[in-house]
Amino acid sequence: MAAAEGKAVYWLGNDTLRVSAALFAENRRRLCEGLRAKQGLQPKSLVLLQGGEQKQRYCTDTDVVFRQESFFHWTFGVTEADCYGVVDVDTCKAFLFIPKLPESYATWMGEIYPREHFKEKYAVEEVHYTCDIAEVLTNLKPSVLLTLRGVNTDSGSVTREASFEGISRFQVNNSFLHPVIVECRLLKTDMELEVLRYTNRISSEAHKEVMKHVSPGQKEYEMESLFRHYCYSRGGMRHTSYTCICGSGHNSSVLHYGHAGAPNDKTIQDGDMCLFDMGGEYYCYSSDITCSFPANGKFTPDQKAIYEAVLKSSRAVLAAIKPGVKWSDMHRLADRVHLEELIKVGILRGNLDDMMKVHLGAVFMPHGLGHLLGIDVHDVGGYPEGTERIDEPGLKSLRMGRVVLERMVLTVEPGIYFINHLLDKALASEQQRGFINNDVLARFRGSGGVRIEDDIAVTADGMELLTCVPRTVEEIEAFMADRSPEKSFSPTVSSEKF
Repeated sequence: MAAAEGKAVYWLGNDTLRVSAALFAENRRRLCEGLRAKQGLQPKSLVLLQGGEQKQRYCTDTDVVFRQESFFHWTFGVTEADCYGVVDVDTCKAFLFIPKLPESYATWMGEIYPREHFKEKYAVEEVHYTCDIAEVLTNLKPSVLLTLRGVNTDSGSVTREASFEGISRFQVNNSFLHPVIVECRLLKTDMELEVLRYTNRISSEAHKEVMKHVSPGQKEYEMESLFRHYCYSRGGMRHTSYTCICGSGHNSSVLHYGHAGAPNDKTIQDGDMCLFDMGGEYYCYSSDITCSFPANGKFTPDQKAIYEAVLKSSRAVLAAIKPGVKWSDMHRLADRVHLEELIKVGILRGNLDDMMKVHLGAVFMPHGLGHLLGIDVHDVGGYPEGTERIDEPGLKSLRMGRVVLERMVLTVEPGIYFINHLLDKALASEQQRGFINNDVLARFRGSGGVRIEDDIAVTADGMELLTCVPRTVEEIEAFMADRSPEKSFSPTVSSEKF
């Protein structure tokens, strides 16, 4: 953070992105505007948020690398732990509360900065110590403190509501704020879009670095390591947006591979398809990109057939997305294209509409088409109050159930996977088994899967493609054949042509 220059800018030097604190001032302005527009707001209301706390590893004194709580980051852009923030809804005035550090901090952790340092660093109106929060708020004489309590519709977890010693003296409303701040986070400002373009650019380059260096005989985790190194060394991304998925061969059909029980530890074999789903995070803003390609750089006819089926559905969705379309309809479109292509391959046979009626698409793509993206990789706002999930295979896994709006940032991630237990269930189903040519299907069992995931920003009449990696079979094979360090890539198809 370049506070030493007297400018409230987050910057990690070199070629990393400069992010102005004006981004968060604009977020606070939008939040206050949204709250004032909501019926029932009392004058002299204050928003009270509690930032993330520094945690240790279980019972030890080993710190876990801190990452700010997302709502707090969206509102203040503060990187330090153990803070509180207050926003005066009437004036948009921002108050930051920082911990009063002991003298020993200077010995072990570094310089103890005065409050004025944080006022300049984050461009807020006032900075106080957290131990004085009750006194400061008492002097402000608020009619009500608006605290944050609500359910994350992806995890089912409840947000942590702010609390401090003495809060019982104040009138508190913990239900008014959540739906308003979620709707604010749903639509990205111009400044937020710039950060998301940056996270996609760096993550795209990191994926291309992996494609240049992958080869049979390597471990999957070596590719994870290379991706993470590129993102951090070139992009200042200390964190990834989620656990890296580096599946090869059969592992590419495991949707959330890479967890502790399957930690990207297989040896990549000649002939394997790789499915690498990884995204870097900069200043808490995320990216989420999946590239699928053959480990040896050359598609077999069967690999090409499945890859091009997924690419066709991806392109169809990208061409159809614009404000006003239903996200569930985009999922159904991807399903329909997959089934059409699987009929051509010979894996399926019969009437396409009849296949759609029995949800055959979910056998091959059991996850949702994509999700909102922002400060969280599965960003908030997918299911506002009154919006219900569609209780159908595949569609019930959609992380957004609303119409597409301008300034949403979304992932588009269709995939076709050969997951044995889903294939076995389909073959045992009276409704589905008649559509499956088991003799042809047997050729693909064990081969894994293909996912193509791009990040997009929805524009007034379509979308802006944020991700830039080789996508066609020809692009991938040409890119992987040339291992020279200076090899670059420019897409042959622009976003306007989808």
